[in-house]
Amino acid sequence: MDRVLLLLPTTTYRTQAFVDAASVLGVDLVCASERPSTFETHAPDNLITLDFTDPAGAAETIARFAGRRPIDAVVPVDDLTTVVAAAIATRLGLKTNPVAAAAAARNKHAMRQRLSGAGVPVPRFRLVSLGDDPEATARRAEYPCVLKPLALSASRGVIRADDARAFVAAFHRIAAILRRDDVSVAGEAAAALLVEEFIPGREVALEGLLMAGGLQTLALFDKPDPLDGPFFEETIYVTPSRLPADLQEQLSRVTLKACAALGLTEGPVHAELRVNERGPWVIEVAARSIGGLCSRALRFGTGMTLEELILRHALGWKIASLDRERRPAGVMMIPIPRAGRLVAVRGKEAAEAVPGVEEVAITAHVGQELVPLPEGWQYLGFIFARGETPEAVERALREAHARLAFDIE
Repeated sequence: MDRVLLLLPTTTYRTQAFVDAASVLGVDLVCASERPSTFETHAPDNLITLDFTDPAGAAETIARFAGRRPIDAVVPVDDLTTVVAAAIATRLGLKTNPVAAAAAARNKHAMRQRLSGAGVPVPRFRLVSLGDDPEATARRAEYPCVLKPLALSASRGVIRADDARAFVAAFHRIAAILRRDDVSVAGEAAAALLVEEFIPGREVALEGLLMAGGLQTLALFDKPDPLDGPFFEETIYVTPSRLPADLQEQLSRVTLKACAALGLTEGPVHAELRVNERGPWVIEVAARSIGGLCSRALRFGTGMTLEELILRHALGWKIASLDRERRPAGVMMIPIPRAGRLVAVRGKEAAEAVPGVEEVAITAHVGQELVPLPEGWQYLGFIFARGETPEAVERALREAHARLAFDIE
């Protein structure tokens, strides 16, 4: 039986999807997390604790583990584990991205440097130390601009500034976010932020799979809601994209160019791009698959999930088809409207009764303290829909969301 090492941060939404995929494929699963599991002593062959901030140490730990239980593939599920996964797979001699490439994709400044150097269209950018005088820095900035942390994901800490006053406020706000107890960053990522040009236009997300340096576009998602700031909370994703075919080809080509510039060659990638009259712009490329529960919107071949596809690729198994099902599909990440404690959720049954809606998954629990963007990163839940057209999918998602009510105090 082939054995996969799955790197699962305790904060991930993705655990169940990958565990289910491994069960379907008949794969032996070893799950590693950064915190000990209460079941670890009872299942030492399948549960292990790793320090995700120490790639070399984690690689050595797994090398010893693999001496008695060989590992056939290593799969990271979130941004926190892409670098350590590359280090482990390299140590074991398995198919993987170079460690330096995974590290560059994790650091927004390093990513911008590589992409810009390779001629990939990206916003103008500069690194700003948190030790600098924000007011002096604001006077030198061009507006509108976007300030962002170097290593956080899900738009956490990303803030648009239209003038010097907003710049200074965003600077201090991001610095405070980086000091939060639930943020774990070190080195440059803890001491600096990125300031970059705001790129207007429509935003899309490309879900892809790299195989020996080639890119297979699995899905291109439209984001119909404008993402103009001051915060950049994503809500609706719909595929297939309604953009012209030639523009979709351009987006795939520029994403491949970005992956090559970073040195990424294997495994899933999730790219965020913008499109305007000057063409496509690469905002970000992550060396992992789509986050949250959003992968439930995707099916391939004869019903294969994205997680099954990722495991098959990692193991070198045959993949019968990389084609997404033809029926339009979408997901809405339900935003947190305000901070407070969740008291009740109402309207779930009514939302699921909307034609085209397949599921309303509420992931926040009653009693949970909710933290909206830019300090937070989670969602209240996810709505999934399918329909005959992308427009019908979008309408179903919006109507279902309108039927939900969240009591927050």
